[in-house]
Amino acid sequence: MSPSIRPALVTALTALGLLLAPVNGLSESVVVTGSESRGASATLNFRIVIPPVMRVLENSHPLQIDPEADGSLSAQQRLVVMSNMKRGFCVTLRLADPALDDWQLTTAPQSGVQLSPVADGYRLCSNRPGRYTLLLQHQFGSSPASSNALNWPIQTDLTAI
Repeated sequence: MSPSIRPALVTALTALGLLLAPVNGLSESVVVTGSESRGASATLNFRIVIPPVMRVLENSHPLQIDPEADGSLSAQQRLVVMSNMKRGFCVTLRLADPALDDWQLTTAPQSGVQLSPVADGYRLCSNRPGRYTLLLQHQFGSSPASSNALNWPIQTDLTAI
């Protein structure tokens, strides 16, 4: 073989080898930063922020209250409240119908929830986060139109403490 053919043959064989090599071969890389010899360290600080949430998951009650034989009215309200507020929440219940009188509200004693009368109704408060299911029993004296059904007369407000 002549010396001028040899470089051309090497170039052709190299090109042929590159064409036959797999296109999607695995690549490898190494990053050297020089910190391996110095004992590098790092600190990561994460902060997870959970926004305050206060939700009424359920507020079920009859749309209308039918009077009993003696003219009195009673109904049950189911209230499910979920809160992650650190100090808790309060639910204020007020009469939306000023014609009603002698309203009494009772509930089963529950850990962490206090029922107290206020000037315009009742207040249920919890001083810690959680999910609370409250069964509220409402009793009303007779209404002016004691023979007719009464639309739901209670307004429910939820506030954070």
